[in-house]
Amino acid sequence: MTGRATSSIIIVGGGASGVVLAAHLLKSPNPDLRVTLIEKRPHFGQGIAYSTLLSAHVLNVSAAGMSAYADDPGNFSRWLLERGLVTPEQAPVYAPRSLYARYLKELLDDLEAREQQTGRLRLIREESLSISPTASGVEVALANGTSVVAHLAALATGHDEEPGAGQGHAIRMGSEADTALAEDSRVLVLGTGLSMVDAFLSLEQRGHRGEIVAVSRRGLLPSPHRKGNPIKLDVADIPLGTQLSYFVGWFRDLIRENQKAGIDWRDVVDGLRPFNQKIWQNWPSSAKRRFVEHTKAWWDIHRHRMAPEVYAGVTEAVQSGRIRLVAGRVVDITPGGGFSVQVQSRHTQQLETFDVARIYDCTGIARDISTTSNSVVRSLVDRGLARPDPLRLGLDVTANCEVIASDGTVSAKILAVGPLTRGTFFEIDAIPDIRVQCARLSKQLLG
Repeated sequence: MTGRATSSIIIVGGGASGVVLAAHLLKSPNPDLRVTLIEKRPHFGQGIAYSTLLSAHVLNVSAAGMSAYADDPGNFSRWLLERGLVTPEQAPVYAPRSLYARYLKELLDDLEAREQQTGRLRLIREESLSISPTASGVEVALANGTSVVAHLAALATGHDEEPGAGQGHAIRMGSEADTALAEDSRVLVLGTGLSMVDAFLSLEQRGHRGEIVAVSRRGLLPSPHRKGNPIKLDVADIPLGTQLSYFVGWFRDLIRENQKAGIDWRDVVDGLRPFNQKIWQNWPSSAKRRFVEHTKAWWDIHRHRMAPEVYAGVTEAVQSGRIRLVAGRVVDITPGGGFSVQVQSRHTQQLETFDVARIYDCTGIARDISTTSNSVVRSLVDRGLARPDPLRLGLDVTANCEVIASDGTVSAKILAVGPLTRGTFFEIDAIPDIRVQCARLSKQLLG
């Protein structure tokens, strides 16, 4: 996919991924370029991650890594400094996510003002229902009965807003179903990762003081960030294409060797980051499957970490009994005045019953993309214009982000970026990875 004559592109999804892709596309000097950004939410740039107004909901990546531009990594840090929101002495900075939403909004406002005379950027606030290939491009049908046409469409719909299939009576934190709770009521959270931490912070802000029972297969909490310097690795240092057991052994040895030299394990994990996608793409399918089933939980708590101040609050809550971490699985849910939930311990196989007022789904990305609540993605899969990747983590796409149909045909007109492409790229949920993907795709499309 190089040298393609493309002058009009529809981006379906105006959250962070969509705004970042639009920003990279509009760096092109091509006067004939037309970018249409469609978002069903009232505000562009927010999505699920950055729509929160809670100051305790801070970024899990420091400001130095959150620029929207791959070739200008200091853009967000400068934005914070220029507005007096931080001082040069504050480093690393884990800014509130609401500030990052404001950053993306201002970025898009600047693009809109700059392109007002050229007409190269069009913003549409409406829900997209489907994408259909046409003889000359694509047509995106909107919920208001109209449609938009272009040469290409890029899906940037991000994370699913609804609970995963099979989560029973669970709801998403902040959804319409998340109504007021008695402050001393016990709640159950499915998941113990960063989404659970967000739920805890939200409940704290609301004045909720009841017990939070957090259940996951291993009951593990994410680790905290610490200031450090990632080790330097070369691709030749990394055993690509091996089975998982060999790779894990190599990585553990690498950590032990560096720890003996006084280097924090975080610097080893972060040193591997530039190669994470290449590692994933070179694994055989058996290694990928085993990683998702058996190793991912351990990787996640070391790779996807908390801001230090958030970690301090969460660990204090665990030690005081406010949060109870349970390694196990839910085997039964019986509705009543609230819910009676049976949980089987991973270690003892014993059953324990919890009476809870509410169940929150904070299980993260481990879901089947074919069950998505997103209308556009579901429509593409149902019509065979797209298919789940082999692990059903996202849509099956090529290394160039082209969507693959159910018959294996590579689409020349429908692309995808961000979390939808995790089956191919795996590490593609965070801005530092998404911005690189968007920069590469923009270059491929427009040169």
